[in-house]
This record gives sequence, C-alpha cells and structure tokens, in this order.
Amino acid sequence: MAASAITAPATARPAGERELATAAEILPGRRFAGRFACLRRDRLVARNGSTYLALELRDRTGTLKARVFREVDRIASRFERGDAVSVRGRAERFRGELVAELDDVRRLEPGSFDPSELLPSAYRSIEELEGFLEHLAREVHDPALAGAVKRAVFAEPTWTGFRRAPCTRAGHHAYLGGLIEHTVAVASLVGEVCQLHPRLDSDLLMAAAIVHDVGKVREFSYGGEIELSEEGRALGHLAIGAEIVGTAARGLEERRRLALLGCVLSHHGPDAGPARGSGGNRSGFPSAEALALYRLNALDASVKGALEHGV
Repeated sequence: MAASAITAPATARPAGERELATAAEILPGRRFAGRFACLRRDRLVARNGSTYLALELRDRTGTLKARVFREVDRIASRFERGDAVSVRGRAERFRGELVAELDDVRRLEPGSFDPSELLPSAYRSIEELEGFLEHLAREVHDPALAGAVKRAVFAEPTWTGFRRAPCTRAGHHAYLGGLIEHTVAVASLVGEVCQLHPRLDSDLLMAAAIVHDVGKVREFSYGGEIELSEEGRALGHLAIGAEIVGTAARGLEERRRLALLGCVLSHHGPDAGPARGSGGNRSGFPSAEALALYRLNALDASVKGALEHGV
C-alpha cells in the first residue's frame, strides 16, 4: 500500500533521493520526498536558543517524527497541524529512532491528493467485507425490509461512502473501512442471538444491524485527518441515519417502518433513543430488537476498542 509522493524534476532531485516514499519505506541516511498528514506541529527552542519545528507526520503505512531547523518562520507559515503536506528531507537515526530533518514543507490543497494515502485504513480486505455484508443482507427474508436495506445502504452514493467511512475519529474502528468492518461484525452476531432467542424478529434485527450506522457516511470529512463534516457537527449520525433509513423505508407498512427507525435511533442506549423518559416499558427501548441491537453494537465496539487501545 504505497502512498504517492511529491517528486521533483530529474534535474532538480539530489542524488540518492527516492522518487516515492511512504513512512514505512524511509531509510536512515537517505533523502526522500512524500505526502503526509501533519498530526503535530510544535515550535520549540533548542539549547543554543534557536527555534525549530517538531512535527509528527503520518500516512497510511505509519508515522514519522520530523524536525525543521532552517528557515523555520518561512516554512511554518505554509501549513498548520491537521493539514496534508508534501515534504522533502533526509532521515537519520537519533537515539535509536528514525527522525527526518526537513528542508521543505508545503500544504497540499484539498482535491490535489487522495486522502486514503494519508489516513489509516482497515487491515481487512474491503472487497471481502463487501461480500460478507451482501451475504448477511440476504438473511433479511422479508421482501419489504430487504428492499429498504438495499435502498438505504447498497444504493449510490451511500454505498461508496459506506465502504470508505470510519466508525469514529479516535475510538473504535477509527480508520477508513471501519464502518463496514463494524457493521459486518454486528450483523454476524445477529444470527447467533436469534438462535438463542428465537422469539426475536430476525428480519427486523438483521435489517437494523445493517443500517444502524449508515448516518456515518455523511458524518465525516477527509483530508489530512478524519474530521466531522458540517452536517455531522450539526446533526450527528443518529439523525442523519434516521433520515436515510426513513426515506428508504417509505414503502414499508407503518408499524414496520417505525420499528426499524426505533432500532436505529436507540442503538446507543435508551437515553439517546426515542423512548427516553417513557414509562411504557422497563428497559426504555422501543422493542426487544432495539435492546438486542444496542447490546450487540456495544459488544463489538467495546471489544474492538479494548483491542486497539487497551482495556
């Protein structure tokens, strides 16, 4: 998974500089050029009193520490933390760690690079996950519900965004492809819980599991970092998802449509769902299927978070 890099004309490239370099490819003692996200940019003071920039750079293959010692003010004026940047420099070992000394850093304009070069991505094959999700969708045997799932998730432009989106910015599945990976995991658990509890409406629960996080396709924007979109900041993925699912489910019988929306809106718990404050049931969830989805979603999210960040 090599990320693209900025390359100079052949007449301008110093001897030994690599044409392409990802964080994983950079070697000590070699010059390089590449494209990275700037995760950290601190202006520090050296022992001799001079200022320098301490940077942390990242692409989808890893991270790289870097320093700028020359023309600090001029270079610092070109970019901010969170920007996508093109850099040139030379890497060396310093106290056992690879550190790059940069002589050029420039901000990349949006649209001039593919964010997938810079952002962490799922280790699992997206094509494999697509196949799993399509198989799970076929477990929704109710034709009306199956149609709603198809329109909500598998129709464009949602499907392209669904395959790309993360689940979170810094929590579980916080990488490109995280949404489809998490959705496959939650939907896979549906079959197990429905075998244990056959009174559950398996069609409703499977449909809800597949569409529950669909609002995340519009919650994020992508550049040097995963950010919240304007819509994501204003509404959040629950409201966005309810709009997508509500539109896709217009052909359903009203009771069925409301049951599906109830699952989507309460999958983060009764305090976030439509039944909050209701004295109509003990759990605060609109249905047993909504309660089951909440538990299955929390199980995968919490276990994945513990594996990635520690318990």
